[in-house]
Amino acid sequence: MKIIRFKADGKIRYGILTGESIRGIEGTPFLGALKPIDETFKLSGVKFLAPVLPSKIVAMGLNYLSHVKEFNLPQPKVPLFFIKPSTSVIGPLENIIYPPSSHRVDYEAELGVVIGKMARRVTKEQAMEYVIGYTCLNDVTARDQQKEDGQWTRAKGYDTFAPIGPDIETELDAGNVIVESYLNGELKQHVNTNDLIFPVPELVSFISNVMTLLPGDVIATGTPSGVGPMKPGDTIEIRISGIGSLINKVVALQ
Repeated sequence: MKIIRFKADGKIRYGILTGESIRGIEGTPFLGALKPIDETFKLSGVKFLAPVLPSKIVAMGLNYLSHVKEFNLPQPKVPLFFIKPSTSVIGPLENIIYPPSSHRVDYEAELGVVIGKMARRVTKEQAMEYVIGYTCLNDVTARDQQKEDGQWTRAKGYDTFAPIGPDIETELDAGNVIVESYLNGELKQHVNTNDLIFPVPELVSFISNVMTLLPGDVIATGTPSGVGPMKPGDTIEIRISGIGSLINKVVALQ
């Protein structure tokens, strides 16, 4: 099932994507069982929004073997993570703003894990009970500033540096999906999530034993090899099998 967040008739709503239309639901998908309502919307009449507004994005560094090898770094013994702020989130077809203070801004294709209910100190065996589904995420990074600072908050935290979407797919084998990025239509990244060093249940458990995960929070599971620069005028697409395609354009700050 694909859950989307959208704007129609001046209102922001959640719904279930069914072919060429959207079935509205009551409230949000984070209040327990989804309750469809007798209201449908044509895709042509809605604007897709970021499917969640997380309180935080907990993002993994160096979580693919291919990415570790790409940078010739040691394989981490525990998940290495950082926080992207809620203000960095944008949705499908919104613009990524290239900050004038950076000289290199990179794309990073990632599988996003959407938390469905509050998770605190959960075990690996319990972890999937707290996941509502999955989405596409682009962990946009000012690579030059990441190297300058030695820690990643500034490089990862700019407004518009966390495109998410287009939907939340609730039925997915997160351990066996294809994650890709396309820059101006050219394939740049391609990986199966079976290359993850720390799989989803381990990430949910590990993070929730450090900080409480709230409904709508997103875990960005890491990017594979093939990261590279974007420039104003470029179009970047994150494509994940079973979820869909997240497309954004890069523009200069006006």
